Amino acid sequence: MLKQQIQKDTTDALKAGNQFLLGTLRMLLASVLTKEKDKRYKMSKERPDATEENLIKESELTDEQILEVVSAEIKKRKDAIVLYEQGNRPELADREKKEIEILIKYLPEQLSTEELKKLVAGSITKTGASEMKDMGKIMADLMPKVKGKADNSEISKIVKELLSK
Repeated sequence: MLKQQIQKDTTDALKAGNQFLLGTLRMLLASVLTKEKDKRYKMSKERPDATEENLIKESELTDEQILEVVSAEIKKRKDAIVLYEQGNRPELADREKKEIEILIKYLPEQLSTEELKKLVAGSITKTGASEMKDMGKIMADLMPKVKGKADNSEISKIVKELLSK
């Protein structure tokens, strides 16, 4: 479903002549296809008797897996922005920021900081965590609830903040 939406948006960008949007969406589709090929390759090694048609069908990414790809692409851009700003290349940093704006549209609505704090506090209470070494327990409990809805670095920051109180 999400993959078809990205493909449709790519076609629309091509028809509209929007080269920047087109390039960003093609890059996203390439990442999705690469992930599918990797999955198909692993499956072919595990099940050498499977037909190519079955492998293609079974290796298609779910919407949740596509959201992971989108999140990974956004993270790459955020990392690049930091490097470009350190290298005094604001025009390249701006380009990355514009690509992030495009990619964010494919993620579910992001949780606010207040909502995140409530969820983290609930996980801390549920897991009985009291110190930083318990962060793994909290993250394990929290991640299924916030997958794709919040940036992991922000979640980590909030967990550290609440545990240090």
